[in-house]
Amino acid sequence: MTTKSALVLGATGGAGGAVAERLLKAGWSVRALHRRPEGVRGDARIAWIRGDAMSAADVAAAAEGVSLIVHAVNPPGYRNWNTLVLPMLDNTIAAAERNGARILLPGTVYNYGPDAFPDIAEDAPQNARTRKGRIRFEMERRLKAAADRGRAKVLIVRAGDFFGPEAANNWFSQGLVKAGERPTAITYPGQPGVGHQWAYLPDVAEVMVRLVERNDLEAFARFHMEGQWDADGTRMTGAIRRVLGEPKLPIKPMPWLVMRLAAPFVPLMRELMEMAYLWKRPVRLTNARLEALIGPEPRTPLDEAVRATLAGIGSLYPAHADRRP
Repeated sequence: MTTKSALVLGATGGAGGAVAERLLKAGWSVRALHRRPEGVRGDARIAWIRGDAMSAADVAAAAEGVSLIVHAVNPPGYRNWNTLVLPMLDNTIAAAERNGARILLPGTVYNYGPDAFPDIAEDAPQNARTRKGRIRFEMERRLKAAADRGRAKVLIVRAGDFFGPEAANNWFSQGLVKAGERPTAITYPGQPGVGHQWAYLPDVAEVMVRLVERNDLEAFARFHMEGQWDADGTRMTGAIRRVLGEPKLPIKPMPWLVMRLAAPFVPLMRELMEMAYLWKRPVRLTNARLEALIGPEPRTPLDEAVRATLAGIGSLYPAHADRRP
């Protein structure tokens, strides 16, 4: 086994890509599995391997000799999410057990029900109320069982809604603004006065790699990040206005009724509607356990993070503007 060798599943996604980049910076050798690696315009330092996360043989071959498997893969467009997610995880668990590797999973708040709100610590009960939440609970149950068997280790880092320069499938770039266009308005999903938690992906990746490189983690380790807490729903929209230099940019409510009508026909709308409850009341992960271990949580200033995100998704400049620095 190569001590600092990692396989990243989902390296072309927001979380997987951010972790892969941070691992490279820390001197890791990084491999990535992709069904069509010849079409990937990724970091040349990553060893792209042809394969499918749904194939146990492909994952096992790609993971040979690694000490870390980053499981950040999701079905494209959330299609068939409920039938594909657990088999993909089982393949990762089998490969990790074969190598004695640690699995790194980006966690979500979906596992928790209202009985755990509003402030959620790592040991809060996971009584999910949604289909996706119950699947997420089962994912973590299987990971815990793998760690208990003693042939693999697990690290779960849970954070709020992701945003970042390489993150496309999230509330920021598909809800608040539209990727590829300078916004003429901000669409905000939350109710006025209700807090919401965000997580800048480079900060998430920083925390993950710091934890992965420690030798004092338990076999099944879970940590929560606070990230960027927006206490009343105006902090994020205010940052977008400031970065764009448009203090009066209109803010519109999310068209939940239209999305509900589209949900039976559009998989993405269906998945977003299932998570709508997270915008109706404050849900906040607490990071006391994380900071007790690593010190102050890495946190990029919000305006800086928003500027990098808008630039990365093509929404900072007008379409006709010269984008050179």
